[in-house]
Amino acid sequence: MRPRLLVIAGPSKDSTIPLPDGEATLGRDPTNAVAVADASVSRKHCLLRKEEDDRFQIKDLDSRNGTLVNGLAVKEQRLRHGDEIATGDSVFLFLVEDEDRPLPPSRVEFDDSNPTAETKLIHPRDVVYLQPDRLLRELPATSKVARNLSALLKISRVVHAIRDLEELQAQLLDLIFEVVPAGRGAILLAEGAGQEFNCLYARTREAGQPQLVRVSRTIARQVMQENVAILGVDVPTSGRLRDVESLAASEVRSLLCVPLTVFQRVIGCIYLDSTNAADRFQEDHLQLMAAVAGISAVALDNARRLQWLEQENQRLTTEVRQEQSLVGEGVRMKEVFQFLARVAPTESTVLIEGESGTGKELAARALHRNGHRGNKPFVAINCAAIPETLLESDLFGHERGAFTGAAVQKKGRLEVADGGVVFLDEIGELAPALQVKLLRVLQEREFERVGGTHPIKIDIRLIAATNRDLNEAVRTGEFRQDLYYRLAVMRLTMPPLREHRDDIPMLTRHFVQKYAKRSKVKPKPVSREAMAALVNYEWPGNVRELENAIERALVMGSSDMVLLEDLPESLLEQESAAEMHEGKYHASVKELKKQLILDAVEQTRGNYVEAAGILGVHPNYLHRLIRNLGLKEALQDALRGRNRFSA
Repeated sequence: MRPRLLVIAGPSKDSTIPLPDGEATLGRDPTNAVAVADASVSRKHCLLRKEEDDRFQIKDLDSRNGTLVNGLAVKEQRLRHGDEIATGDSVFLFLVEDEDRPLPPSRVEFDDSNPTAETKLIHPRDVVYLQPDRLLRELPATSKVARNLSALLKISRVVHAIRDLEELQAQLLDLIFEVVPAGRGAILLAEGAGQEFNCLYARTREAGQPQLVRVSRTIARQVMQENVAILGVDVPTSGRLRDVESLAASEVRSLLCVPLTVFQRVIGCIYLDSTNAADRFQEDHLQLMAAVAGISAVALDNARRLQWLEQENQRLTTEVRQEQSLVGEGVRMKEVFQFLARVAPTESTVLIEGESGTGKELAARALHRNGHRGNKPFVAINCAAIPETLLESDLFGHERGAFTGAAVQKKGRLEVADGGVVFLDEIGELAPALQVKLLRVLQEREFERVGGTHPIKIDIRLIAATNRDLNEAVRTGEFRQDLYYRLAVMRLTMPPLREHRDDIPMLTRHFVQKYAKRSKVKPKPVSREAMAALVNYEWPGNVRELENAIERALVMGSSDMVLLEDLPESLLEQESAAEMHEGKYHASVKELKKQLILDAVEQTRGNYVEAAGILGVHPNYLHRLIRNLGLKEALQDALRGRNRFSA
């Protein structure tokens, strides 16, 4: 068991932090066992504690930005292998490893001197063990060939059965130590046009604590650049090799370095050395190691690529989770998080209600991600976006020949989601006939394809969402009462943005970071006036409207800061909050708009359609301007005064 935190986002990205036994605090203060140099992390942010059953518990220490586990804010929770922990801008993966690991690697240090020595070079075409015909001719004459063949066969079997890069390197060096009298070894892998070594692994023959393995960078680069294997038989007497300080300090007697080649491309090298004068390397060892390199190069390259793919998949998964996470720390959002934390581990059907743009699908995804079906499919279906004539086939699938155009059998989305979660968005728009069929699915967990005669069993969890008042729809007969009660086992109402304005600054920063990355622009701070306008606005489109406004301001703005004029016009037309100090330009523009509207309405004696014609705008837009600019009472007073004057 090796508990640790893998940092996947934040200032310490790509580092690994081991967790001690007992308790460990995480925070910005250097005195923490896990110190994080992140301004968004509190001084004492959270506590990680090992319980008596070797399980780990995480506890939030009343931090400023909260502690999130798999996207949900928690006060105290047990951790599982692979859980994602977010503290401010830093994101960690909690990992526990129970399997036995190979001995830790020794360190690699390069010597940059430029030795020229009595060396023997060998090209791949001259390697005996890679030429079967020549090998068969020599086999009866020497027992070494038979021994080496046995070693190569063993190495071939092992290296092609291991996927983990570190384990593969450890096993390969152990097998090499069995057939070559080397005291130390290193596998160096390079990447990119500059062929810089980006993966270094070293081991010593003796078990125990890792030791320093010094490798001549000049020799390693020569092997890489010329694609040749190099053998130094007697280093102390080999001309300028004896002047290399690193080799002299390590008392190296023999060294050997062979290239790792994949499809005519050198991906690295294997380096060996010996400090025992009695165990000098011979040409036979050079031949054998060149063959070992030929056998293991592809396996090492594949393991390295697999490791990169796994890390990239982890990174992309984290990015998707961050984009699909609910954001907020106000009272209303804390209530939502508490509901999600309680309901996610259950199998209960959930009905999520709320206005458009409040994040109903994000809440559904949080339920899926933090439930027992988190690694199973999440199938989202918008009941309002698919025509009624196609929705039944889309949900339940159809048999071949069920209707014109049904040339093949097709599985429906419910069947595709078997084992996972089905999210039915805009459930209030479902046709009455489909409501009956969906009720049967909820009751029996089975259905029939269109044109089918055999019931199909499914195992799904259903989550539904609507922006309609389903109680009113039941009262008017537009929605089945029995289906409503089946759906509303657990009900969650997502609050509109105007009811949790204290989350607007956090949401704004989140969207600035998101769209700066997506649009490849530098994140910008938001000016005080612009933030005041954002907080003061009513947001009829809720979080989705805020997201669009921030994306527009970030892309269209020409300064280093999101200014008031970068925001949509609807925000600029609203009445100013007490704490919102407008600049002279915006105040003048607003006053001019008010005066133009007053003049037009007075001129037309209160006929808003004619007033809109004079102003050159749509009547609906004129009504919105009057509402946003707070002109309703002023217009009424002006019209009453005009009427009195006329009388």
